[in-house]
Order: sequence, then C-alpha cells, then structure tokens
Amino acid sequence: MATLKTLLTFLLAGAFLGLASASWLGPKWLEWDNTPRFQATQMMCDLPKIIRDVSAQLLSYQITGTLVGAGVMLVLGIVYVVARAKKQRRAAQPPVAPPPASPAA
Repeated sequence: MATLKTLLTFLLAGAFLGLASASWLGPKWLEWDNTPRFQATQMMCDLPKIIRDVSAQLLSYQITGTLVGAGVMLVLGIVYVVARAKKQRRAAQPPVAPPPASPAA
C-alpha cells in the first residue's frame, strides 16, 4: 500500500507540474504563434473564431503538459520505489559471519 501511495504522489506531483508549466508557457507560445510574421501587413480577422481557437489550443497544451508531466514523474516514481526496495533488502540481510578460526597447532 505504501508503494501505491508513493507512486500516486509522484503521479499527481508530475501532473500538477506539467499543468503549471503548460499554463505558464502556453500563452507565450500562443502569442508568438498568432502574431503576423510581417509587421507591414494588417490583419482582418474573425475575433470570436480566433478566441475559440486560441482557447482550444491552450487547453490542449495544458492537457498535454499534464499527461507528459504525470508520465515522466510516474517513471521517476517507479525508479525511486525500486531503488528504495533494493536498499531495504540489502539492509535486511544479516551480515555474513567470518568463518570460524581454526585453533593454532
């Protein structure tokens, strides 16, 4: 049960970090992606459509960031759990006793 709790903690932490990074980087990327490439041109646009498109893109970036963050942290959590189990197994093994000394003749 402790292993599942540890993996779930890693998974949720990764999902949160992925969502936070996508929410932070997404608007900057969208601003760059939706600016005209040439400053001399003037844009005539359908603003409600652009707002819907940009909002949909931001939500898709947030979902992707959440899934990627959760996946990466889940893999790191599995590595952590396996390493901790190996360490505990080594600590639980009794030390090897030296062979008994033979009496000197």
